[in-house]
Amino acid sequence: MVVDDDARVRSLIRRSLEPEGFEVDEAADESELEARLIACDYDLITLDLNLPGTDGLEITRRLRRRTDTPIIMVTGKGDVIDRIVGLEVGADDYVAKPFHVRELLARVRTVLRRVSLRASSSASDSLGGEEEMGYVVAGLKLVPSARLLLDAEGEPIALTRGEFDILAALIRANGRALSREALIDARGDDADAFDRAIDSTIARLRKKLPPGTISTVREVGYRIAFPVRLITMAT
Repeated sequence: MVVDDDARVRSLIRRSLEPEGFEVDEAADESELEARLIACDYDLITLDLNLPGTDGLEITRRLRRRTDTPIIMVTGKGDVIDRIVGLEVGADDYVAKPFHVRELLARVRTVLRRVSLRASSSASDSLGGEEEMGYVVAGLKLVPSARLLLDAEGEPIALTRGEFDILAALIRANGRALSREALIDARGDDADAFDRAIDSTIARLRKKLPPGTISTVREVGYRIAFPVRLITMAT
């Protein structure tokens, strides 16, 4: 699904993707996108930041409340802050206009490959009759294969894809401090310049977790401050 209010951009993206075997639908704004989403389940959405009415950032926030469909922001805003905000609200990647069609194609393939690998990993981890691994820390339960975080009452805690990946990396480190570079790799943004995005993600996580769960290690990065316990759950 290509969402852009400029018909020329939509046509360019369509003409770039269709010869590579992709089926492409178009929408000019949020209302057209929502109408399409009712009728079709898409593998990936490219989304312009500057749209009439609701902008791309708010649309991404709303989509992330109900779907994990990959989102690549395609926009004329190339400023680092705009890129960070886009990633923070749940976008999987970011392409700034003007862009080369081969770059866009490469990013589409990379994001789809990443999602496919995650799905394959979850499926293999959840085969019937096998034991599923989980982690308990500060009264929370993390289930990596289901990409699920539960609070002390067993209720899910809503996390973005980036928040979950960073928290999972910290929990797996079991108290060892991880650098921002390591957390960027864990989040899989392919954007190693965005240290500030990691700091912002940590700040959001701290608001969702029990106080003191994540501590800062000066000149190193971040760590889980409480003991981590590995558990197994029959599937």
